Amino acid sequence: MKKCFAKNNSFFAGLRKELQRNWILYLMIVPVLAYFIIFSYVPMYGVTLAFKKYNAKLGILGSPWVGLKYFQRFFTAYNFKQLITNTFTISAYYLLASFPLSIIFALCLNYVTNKPLKKTVQMVSYAPHFLSTVVLCSMVTLFMHKDTGIFNTLRNLVGLESVQFLAKPEWFKSIYVWSGVWQHMGFDSIIYISALAGVDYQMHEAAIIDGATKIQRMRYVDLPSIKPTIIMLLILKIGGLANVGFEKVFLLQNDLNKSASAIISTYTYEVGLLDSDYSYSTAIGLFNTIINIILLVSANAFCKKVTDESLF
Repeated sequence: MKKCFAKNNSFFAGLRKELQRNWILYLMIVPVLAYFIIFSYVPMYGVTLAFKKYNAKLGILGSPWVGLKYFQRFFTAYNFKQLITNTFTISAYYLLASFPLSIIFALCLNYVTNKPLKKTVQMVSYAPHFLSTVVLCSMVTLFMHKDTGIFNTLRNLVGLESVQFLAKPEWFKSIYVWSGVWQHMGFDSIIYISALAGVDYQMHEAAIIDGATKIQRMRYVDLPSIKPTIIMLLILKIGGLANVGFEKVFLLQNDLNKSASAIISTYTYEVGLLDSDYSYSTAIGLFNTIINIILLVSANAFCKKVTDESLF
């Protein structure tokens, strides 16, 4: 017991000295901690709505408990399978399309020696990322218009009939994914370009002396050097598979493509805000969060076992 108290006293004494020495630095952390506590942790008590039959008069704490009723309701809903399928199909499609392309783009851009050309390509590829979702969806709608859209104009030039793309469920996922790739590929490549800048050039010089081509240098020098960055971002991407961008899907969604565009987040909006079924929507949101946590932990464990790289 005496040894335990001695250790505790030494710990607190060391902590006190550390705070006295660097109190300005710790003071700068206070606003950040306050922000997350007030806006992220305090509102978490609202998650209890998923297990209660919410009554506005009684409030969250006074509403009666119903257990897992709303989870069961969601699992037995007529559109449960459709929502899960659409959500994970769109997410997986986007991950498989965007993740490798951003790496390839960064690798190619890293070998451009003409600085004016390199800066121009970077500016052009980064610019779409700063478009708002509303503007992007407006552009997509205009480009896909049956009569005046550029894609149908090109189809007409080669003798093909016009197609109302956004009215076809089979086109929705591709429109969502590839417009997202165009918008974010350049910006997503920034972190890889930064990682490539830290690759030891002596390794490249040795590879050049051995007669390695640029493709071989990418494969045997660049990719192994930035593997930790790739694995870290891949884990984060997999951990967010259940989070498909609500705004973009909602703005591109219509009654004709809803069979392919109905996802968990849009359904949560419909039952929560339009139908005012707050408990049910909270249960769906909590289920979505739990799925993301499971995916994140599983991806981290798998990458740690296979590649010895992980987030934690």
